[in-house]
Amino acid sequence: MALKRLDSIRPVRWDDGALVMVDQRLLPRQYHEHSYRDAGAVAQAITDMVVRGAPAIGIAAAFGVVLAARARYQQVGTGWRAAIEQDLTTLAASRPTAVNLFWALARMRRAVELITAGDPYPPLLAEAQRIHDEDIAANYTMGELGAALIDSPCAVMTHCNAGALATGGYGTALGVIRSGFQAGRIRQVYADETRPWLQGARLTAWELHRDGIPVALVCEGAGAHLMKQGDVKWLIVGSDRIAANGDVANKIGTYHAAIAARHHGVKVMVVAPTSTIDMTVAHGDAIPIERRGEDEVLSLAGQRVAADGVGAWNPVFDVTPAALVDAIVTEKGVVLRPDAGKMASLMGGR
Repeated sequence: MALKRLDSIRPVRWDDGALVMVDQRLLPRQYHEHSYRDAGAVAQAITDMVVRGAPAIGIAAAFGVVLAARARYQQVGTGWRAAIEQDLTTLAASRPTAVNLFWALARMRRAVELITAGDPYPPLLAEAQRIHDEDIAANYTMGELGAALIDSPCAVMTHCNAGALATGGYGTALGVIRSGFQAGRIRQVYADETRPWLQGARLTAWELHRDGIPVALVCEGAGAHLMKQGDVKWLIVGSDRIAANGDVANKIGTYHAAIAARHHGVKVMVVAPTSTIDMTVAHGDAIPIERRGEDEVLSLAGQRVAADGVGAWNPVFDVTPAALVDAIVTEKGVVLRPDAGKMASLMGGR
């Protein structure tokens, strides 16, 4: 008998004409959902990290286009198509690194172009829902493909949150971990805290504990020492953008963990849908890296932790070279020891 999937979390959903999103800033202490009926508010929620994770951001933006089209059609009728251009620009500016955002907006734009007459709301809503459903299905596939790479029961390590909360549901890296745990291939998960937003502590540990998967929290600085003990066999992470040569942009600290993993013989698995692969970017150095405000580093839970007058450097992502990656897992298949040729083959020569 097939096991029931560990799949109960939906960070983004459409309900009664509104986009409903879990406020991930409040987890794990408070589970609260916000309803959005305005595209500008959706863009602000993405910027403010109410929703985060590249696939979830893309899905939220797709539903933001639905809200924009509905409002513009009600305001100006047949002139709605030109009127939503500003909304599309606003949504695109909400987070610069997550390529899924631009992929989803491009797909919604193609759906806009196919509408020749009438109310754009029904066809655009159907397209946004397809994007959401396809993401969940892709995560199920990646979960099985990634788990199959793990030879024997072991401990694994993950960084940031690439779980249900970062996607349409189930998760990318945590999808592999969920599938691997249920298959008996993973017996323990170690999650980095992930400063400064503590996604590992607040989100990943919450998700795994909720599903009954053994999880222990570690400081990023403890990762190399943990790997040295020999129990951890895989570092499993997600990605916000993958370059054409297989370089991987992910939450700041991933590069640090991947270097430690290579030194200690720990394999690195990156799990992401093909919508995260940007074949227009030749290598990781060309990926724009978002920087956020100093206060995120200088303060914790609203309390300043550094002396007055001290500054901070706060890049949100870093790039792990393809040479440090053992496997990229996508819904279209697995790329072992990625390079430009293998990535082009995966993506159909594009």
